[in-house]
Amino acid sequence: MADDEIVAIVDEHNNIVDETPRHRMRHLRLIHRATYIFVFNAEGLVYLQKRTTSKDMYPGFYDAAAGGVVLSGESYEESALREVAEELGVTNTALHACFDFYYEDTDNRVWGSVFTCQYDGKFVHQPEEVDSGLFVSVHDLLIGKYYPVTPDTLEALRRLVAHDIPVS
Repeated sequence: MADDEIVAIVDEHNNIVDETPRHRMRHLRLIHRATYIFVFNAEGLVYLQKRTTSKDMYPGFYDAAAGGVVLSGESYEESALREVAEELGVTNTALHACFDFYYEDTDNRVWGSVFTCQYDGKFVHQPEEVDSGLFVSVHDLLIGKYYPVTPDTLEALRRLVAHDIPVS
């Protein structure tokens, strides 16, 4: 069960300082690590997921990245590969590490690592995580055509665009 997963806890400088069950991390609003994998197709559109209403963070929101919390003992890359395979069924696709960033809101404090990949294959959604998905333009996403969008992912996407990182 996701609540029982043991996650890495970090300090404000992204140094691992502890590990704890996911539910405790959420309850105490501890700083943790997460991955954000933006999946683009050959036309440069980004895959937008509709999160299930059972998610512990931002239920029912749109999410422009696969990803999730980094488990204890797991690297960002290992987490990214696991998450994109679990959530979307994307495997055998090279991930490109882009940058790390810090995000904080009233419910979430996270050091995120952003990855991109290009994928034009079939998606297999994890039913507990993803209700549906479609490819959309980054522009439409950034101007608010899809609402609500997970705020941490939206921040990661804004930074990806600002870094002028190629998306396809």
